[in-house]
Amino acid sequence: MERMRKRMSEEQKKEAQTPEDEVKKEAGSAEATETPEEDNAPEAEKTEEKSEEKTEEKADDGNEKYVRLMAEFQNYKKRVAKEKNDIREYATEKLVMELLPVLDNFERALAASAEDDPAGYAKGMELIFTQMVTELQKSGLAEVEAEGQDFDPTKHNAVMTEENEELESGKVSKVLQKGYALNDKVIRPSMVAVTK
Repeated sequence: MERMRKRMSEEQKKEAQTPEDEVKKEAGSAEATETPEEDNAPEAEKTEEKSEEKTEEKADDGNEKYVRLMAEFQNYKKRVAKEKNDIREYATEKLVMELLPVLDNFERALAASAEDDPAGYAKGMELIFTQMVTELQKSGLAEVEAEGQDFDPTKHNAVMTEENEELESGKVSKVLQKGYALNDKVIRPSMVAVTK
C-alpha cells in the first residue's frame, strides 16, 4: 500500500510538474519569439521612417502643385481682367472709326454758308443724317417702334395719357422722344403718350 501511495504521490508530482513545465515551455517559447521581434524592431522603425519620408515628400509635392496652381490662377485672373479692360476701352473704336466720315461731312456743312443756298444746305444735312443713321444701324442700332403699337413698359415710357378716338385704349398715340435698341436690347425707351 505504501508502494501504491508512493507511486500515486509520484504520479501526482508528475502531473503537478507537467503544468509547470508547460508554463516554463511557454515562457521559453515567448522569449524565443520576443527575441526575433527585438531584432526586427530596427527594421520596422526604418520602414516606418521611410513611409513617413514618402508621405512628407508627397505632401511637399502636393504643396508645390497647389502653389503653382494658385499662381497660374492668379495670372489667369490678371489676364482676363486686362482683356476686359481692353475690350471696354476699345469696344467703341470701330463705331468711332465709322462715324469719322460723318464728322468730316458735318465740318464741311458748317463751313458752307446756309445763306448762299438754303435748299442745298438742308439737303446736305439730310444726307449727313442718313449717313449717320446708316452707320449706327450697321453697329446694331434700331429704332423702337411705338406709334400705334400696344403700350409695352419694357420698350415705352408713358409720360402722359390722352383721349384718341382713332386708337383703342392702351395704344401709343404719340411719340415724344424716339427710343432705341442696340442688338435687340432696349437702351433707351420711347417717351410716349398713351390713349385712355
